[in-house]
Amino acid sequence: MIGYGLSEERSEDRWEVEALYDSCFAPGREALSSYRLRDGVAPVAGLCLVARDSLGIVAGAVRYWPVRVGGAAALLLGPIAVHATRQGEGLGAWLMTESLERARAAGWARVMLVGDAPYYARFGFAKLDDVQMPPPTNPERVLGVGEWAGVTGTVEKWGA
Repeated sequence: MIGYGLSEERSEDRWEVEALYDSCFAPGREALSSYRLRDGVAPVAGLCLVARDSLGIVAGAVRYWPVRVGGAAALLLGPIAVHATRQGEGLGAWLMTESLERARAAGWARVMLVGDAPYYARFGFAKLDDVQMPPPTNPERVLGVGEWAGVTGTVEKWGA
C-alpha cells in the first residue's frame, strides 16, 4: 500500500502497538474471553504485522495467536486496529489480506475471530455454528475462514 511500510512486529514495537490498541478499543478490552486464551501464550511470529507511515509512526497492527478447537490447531486473529486518523484508507483491509495470505503460506488451515459478520464476510469469514468461545462471547460473532469442516467444540488455550 502506497505510503506505508509493513513489517513483522518486533519486541521493540510492543508499546507502540499496545498504545494503538488502547486508543482503538474500549477500556477493559483485556477482560474479554479472547484475552484469557492469549495469557501466557506467545503470538505467532511472522503473522503479527505492523504498518508504519513514511515518518515511521504506527498506523495499524494485527496479531495472531494459536488456539485449539476440538483438538485441531487454529489461529485466533486479533486484535487488528487502524489509528483513527488513518481509517478509511484501506489499511485495515491490507493488514487483513496480507496477514491471512501469510497464515495460509505458513500452513495454518483455519483462522477464527470474534467480530461483526457483515464486515469480515468480505475476507471470507462466516459464522462458526459448531465452535464456542468461552463466555461471555456472543456466539453470533464467532467467525472463521479456512478448513472448518468437522472441527467442532470449545476454543481452548494453546498447550492446555
